Amino acid sequence: MRAIQVTEFGGPEVLVLAEVPRPQPGPDDVLIAVERAGINYADTHQAENSYLAGSSLPMIPGGEVVGRAADGRRVVALVDGGGYAEYAVASERQTFAVPDGVDDLSALALLVQGATAWLLLSHTTRLQAGESVVVHAAAGGVGTLAVQLARRLGAGRVIATASSAHKRELAVSLGADTAIDAASENLTEAIREANGGRRVDVILDMTGGRTTDQSVAALAPFGRLAFYGMASRRSPTPIAPASLLSHSTSISGMWLPHAFGVPGLMPHVMEELFALVADGSLRVIAGGEYPLAEARRAHEDLRSRRTSGKLLLDPTR
Repeated sequence: MRAIQVTEFGGPEVLVLAEVPRPQPGPDDVLIAVERAGINYADTHQAENSYLAGSSLPMIPGGEVVGRAADGRRVVALVDGGGYAEYAVASERQTFAVPDGVDDLSALALLVQGATAWLLLSHTTRLQAGESVVVHAAAGGVGTLAVQLARRLGAGRVIATASSAHKRELAVSLGADTAIDAASENLTEAIREANGGRRVDVILDMTGGRTTDQSVAALAPFGRLAFYGMASRRSPTPIAPASLLSHSTSISGMWLPHAFGVPGLMPHVMEELFALVADGSLRVIAGGEYPLAEARRAHEDLRSRRTSGKLLLDPTR
């Protein structure tokens, strides 16, 4: 089969189209003929071996696919690598039937990015009605869904950050009350100004570096920051426990694979998200579709912040 194979760790240049053997499913696995593979920022870390879970070579990147199982079911699945290919193998417990009314784009966006946004708001930060929430990278896959879900959960004020005027306009069109430049020199002050001069209750952060540092400083007493990625590839300044005490703030982390280990959690999350898309309450933003052979270009576009919404690979091209 055709697949993107990585034989040395590095940037987008290590993504090479190759002919490789078709994977063989185990007794508890599902073999999926891939119709579309999702592209996530985590894939760029996987290719350079900077992801939370280490990688080994040779490797086929990609953590999510939608397609047909051998029994004819239309399914979306989280895979342990191997998604950038014509066929992939997934554990049955990480595979979900896609209901009518949910297209491939939406199914893939909900599995990782939608579930991440839902869990960050409902479980990690426990957003309460009336609270203010900041969504960093609000035009991205997680961000576009988090803005909508925060509004649906009753957030009092949704503040988006994004790197361009076009992306900020997109965030506002999805329900953000206002959007600010992610590159603001004093992001702490910009966040407070966007919240009427007040500190904020909840911040969703996948950037790291100065963004995290200045976001922590914008938290109100009992405010919560959820850290779920480090797109800048720069670590935030270490936080002393005493500083959390003095401001009554909480900093937490969330990694989606852990949710699959909680009995019944992911089936519940997916059922909720599928229903919202099917009835038109939740909108997935198409960010672009690339032929399998152009996976390198997809990663280049993603890393350079030229994209918005959900990116797909088409293994038939």
